[in-house]
Amino acid sequence: MTGAPLSNQRVLITGASSGIGAGMALGFAKAGAAVVVNHFDQGAAADAVVRQILDGGGHAVAAAGDVSNPADVASMFDVADQHFSGVDILIANAGIQKDGAFTDLTLQAWRAALDVDLTGAFLCAQEAVRRFRRQGLDPRRSKALGKVLFTSSVHQVIPWAGHANYAAAKGGVKMLMETMAQELAPEKIRVNAIAPGAIQTPINQAAWGTPEAEANLLKLIPYGRIGQPEDIAAAAIWLASDAADYVVGTTLFVDGGMTLYPCFAHAG
Repeated sequence: MTGAPLSNQRVLITGASSGIGAGMALGFAKAGAAVVVNHFDQGAAADAVVRQILDGGGHAVAAAGDVSNPADVASMFDVADQHFSGVDILIANAGIQKDGAFTDLTLQAWRAALDVDLTGAFLCAQEAVRRFRRQGLDPRRSKALGKVLFTSSVHQVIPWAGHANYAAAKGGVKMLMETMAQELAPEKIRVNAIAPGAIQTPINQAAWGTPEAEANLLKLIPYGRIGQPEDIAAAAIWLASDAADYVVGTTLFVDGGMTLYPCFAHAG
């Protein structure tokens, strides 16, 4: 894959056994990167992603780990060291939803979403930065010392009734990303985020799985189609490549216009 935008680079993608994470793993491999496919208790699915990459001539390995557990986080980075001699890119993608009306939302559900979606992102990013510093800059791989890319959500800016924990976590990811970017940019560590809109994955099948559900969802998407994991992968590849070397502290919304608040399109 010589000449690919991410050739000679190594990426660790959390939550990469399905959905958006799996789409990014496959896309990054096609772009030339060696991929660590993180999963939590989804070994068979992660192995299937790895096999697909290997069958396509790429390089990949699975790494189990709970992103909210510091020991597990260190272990998954050790896998990158053992198989690929380090890591150049972290995609902090792992996330869960524990939905409920505000007054019915349990403390357990609140903590579960925050632990994975925000604290997990923090722990993985912190470990990545430590590893970047230890490795040092290698211009043969990238202009940057390292790259961190968070998978956020349109709900870092759009309130979402019934999902207070998820929306709060994604709002936290926004400020975590921006604060890291400000602090780390002088070291040539680039930190950015992607905010997906409605993406067609098994986890949200209820939102698009019937003609009626799809029609209602499309009312929220000015561009007139539901996003695919490949849409997120393409944006992430660009943000992680040297083509985006001057992009720092930015959230790239990949949402078909959902953040344009389409319900107001005919109200003025």
